[in-house]
Amino acid sequence: MTALICGSFAFDTIMVFPDKFGRHILPDQLHILNVSFMVPRLRREFGGCAGNIAYNLNALGGKALPMGTVGEDFAPYAQWMDGHGIARTHVTQIPGAYTAQAFITTDIDDNQITAFHPGAMSESHRNRVGDATGVTFGIVSPDGREGMIEHAEQFAEAGVPFIFDPGQGLPMFGQADLRRFIEQADYVCVNDYEAKLLAMRAELDMDEITQRTRAFIITKGAEGSEIRVKGKIHDIPAVRAERVVDPTGCGDAYRAGILYGLERGFDWETSGRVASLLSSLKIEQAGTQNHVVTPEGFRKRFTDVFGYDLN
Repeated sequence: MTALICGSFAFDTIMVFPDKFGRHILPDQLHILNVSFMVPRLRREFGGCAGNIAYNLNALGGKALPMGTVGEDFAPYAQWMDGHGIARTHVTQIPGAYTAQAFITTDIDDNQITAFHPGAMSESHRNRVGDATGVTFGIVSPDGREGMIEHAEQFAEAGVPFIFDPGQGLPMFGQADLRRFIEQADYVCVNDYEAKLLAMRAELDMDEITQRTRAFIITKGAEGSEIRVKGKIHDIPAVRAERVVDPTGCGDAYRAGILYGLERGFDWETSGRVASLLSSLKIEQAGTQNHVVTPEGFRKRFTDVFGYDLN
């Protein structure tokens, strides 16, 4: 089975400021703000929702087919994908554009200042779901606005079950857009903050969203997650990480686990636990695609944690 992963590819440039932002910003002078932070630590990571989800799904032994638009600077990322067996069949390069890029500066209190350049991501509508063959599941994750709308419509028209994952793209859409996404999607997956924002902007309560989908999946960080299906809520426990290093990308790992469960026909309790364990393994490493997972090792860890085999 193949999952089509519609979403972004991005370079994440992460800088660490070894002090507190607040010590260098004068509150009464914000109208003429002019600051510079010295950042002795910097790293550049491969990211973006499509790339992250595909990396995690392939690591589990699933079959991911990412779809996104990238810029002329994509060569190092392409080499990374090739080295990890991630398909680039539907990764489209946009001439004259940069790949989407996030520039993130973090202080010692984990406050962040981020600048995001969408670049080629804004052209995601150039790709079409129908160009991919043999697809059994899909996901519409954060991407260009027009692309997200069109890809959801194309999944629905093709009868391919898919997850709607608005993420940080949620503010781009109004009530009518969000209600349309919910009606088209088979599953909706958000974090607890996004769940409240989605309900508010769509003018639907949690039960109404649940009734319109096969499952409404809400992640809650260290408190685990819940999978709401008609008439039942499955409470999924968080898996305690051996060390907490970097939460960035945990949501994408979780979504890959859900897709893997759907591909394998697992029940919701097991799918949620796969997703929970995978996101726990991700948090133990810096970056979104630096954790090493093998199907055999994952199954053993699953048995150790949950007490039953993953078949």
